[in-house]
Amino acid sequence: MRGAVAVTAGLGDITVTQGEEALTLYQFHTNEAKHYFCAKCGIYTFHQRRSDPDQYGVNVACIEGMSPFDFAEVPVSEGRVHPKDTADGKSLTAGWLRYENNDG
Repeated sequence: MRGAVAVTAGLGDITVTQGEEALTLYQFHTNEAKHYFCAKCGIYTFHQRRSDPDQYGVNVACIEGMSPFDFAEVPVSEGRVHPKDTADGKSLTAGWLRYENNDG
């Protein structure tokens, strides 16, 4: 479980501005998706998607000026069944994470 809020970007739409030499590639199961992690700290940075190889899923915490707390509500995929392995091609949502600002 990586526990990251991921957003979608096209393959040509992201630029690694620092630390590219520390990225390491991890592939599993079908070896279609390419998951990139920092070899020093282990954080998940982004991955080329199996469901759409023309897209990256990008960890919001790795985007300058963004935070997972920028989203009031985030769907959480159940994680065991890949969207490509379902009849309708959709991921199964296990639940929702909600952020409420503590104004007090």
